[in-house]
Amino acid sequence: MAVELMKAEQLSEKVLNKENLFILDVRNESDFKDWKVEGENFSYLNVPYFELIDGIEPIADKIPKDQDVVVICAKGGSSVFVAEMLEEAGFENLYSLDNGMQAWSEHLEKVKVYEDKDVKVFQFIRVGKGCLSYMVVSDNEALIVDPARFVDDYVKAAEEEGAKITHIVDSHLHADHISGGHTLAEKTGAKYYLMKSEGAVFNFEALENYEKIEFKQVQLEVLAVKTPGHTPGSVSFFVNNKLLFSGDTIFISGLGRPDLGNKVREWANDLYDTVHNKVSEIADDVIVLPGHYADLDSEINSNGFIGDSLGNIRTRNEKMFTTPKEEFLNQVEKSASSVKPPNFEEIVAINRGVDQVDNDKMMELEIGPNRCAVHHAE
Repeated sequence: MAVELMKAEQLSEKVLNKENLFILDVRNESDFKDWKVEGENFSYLNVPYFELIDGIEPIADKIPKDQDVVVICAKGGSSVFVAEMLEEAGFENLYSLDNGMQAWSEHLEKVKVYEDKDVKVFQFIRVGKGCLSYMVVSDNEALIVDPARFVDDYVKAAEEEGAKITHIVDSHLHADHISGGHTLAEKTGAKYYLMKSEGAVFNFEALENYEKIEFKQVQLEVLAVKTPGHTPGSVSFFVNNKLLFSGDTIFISGLGRPDLGNKVREWANDLYDTVHNKVSEIADDVIVLPGHYADLDSEINSNGFIGDSLGNIRTRNEKMFTTPKEEFLNQVEKSASSVKPPNFEEIVAINRGVDQVDNDKMMELEIGPNRCAVHHAE
């Protein structure tokens, strides 16, 4: 009997529902330590596949028999082999993650964030990467914020709401994942907006020319007009004075790192001005919806999405909003020594339109965790 495959969306539900699960990860130890499927109530055993080729006897006493066990590898082949050996040894409740960590990296979980008489807002949680994107629907039109490269997911989501995608915005030139903005615009005919200062070489609507983008019952304000820091052209988007799509500027538990352009001090100064002069003017009850999260367990709220009121974020990260400028700059500069997103220079070149690669190369470049949200309050 073939081992049952568990889809990435099924595993995602277990993460979000905080279920108990035992994971046997058969990738190399270094890969497991760098990046794994994380769940609040998950237990783990990491044993490289090559150590199990001759049999599972070395780990037989470490695998529980009273709960579900999911075997995981990079692309799904090795995990099936190991799971089959476990099954032959009498173990039950076994699964292999279908297409492995590759599939885990690409799954988007759609969650409703907000709804009133004018708009409906959905968050797409890329659970395997910590990336967040959004769809704002008003009547029969949809706006997509910071789309991942899986453009068909957004087209399908808009169709489910009876809407057509007419506007697409990227808050900045992403460094940890490949944007779907330009491709989605070509597929749908929507207008694609990006800051001209980010240096993209393809056709787009320059956000420098817009203080507001309006359609149906949506007023999208490009915050004040710019919120630099993470990159020189980072922006935040304010919807109907209620929701702040903060990109990589403000997170639930920190700020975006300003060190990916090798101008740490200069960009940290921009980040300080953004936080203390622009964000300070926004009301406490505005809901902040960021472009990434650092820790799902602590940042996902009781409604099942990553977001919080600006007032709560200010309270939680008080030092971030009250630290004197020189101390702030020193703290950010110190944080710049942390590990940068893998392959970020290649990813930025692709997002700028300078380089073009096939789908296999995109998958290879994106493998690994999010490392954009590293400047946290102490």
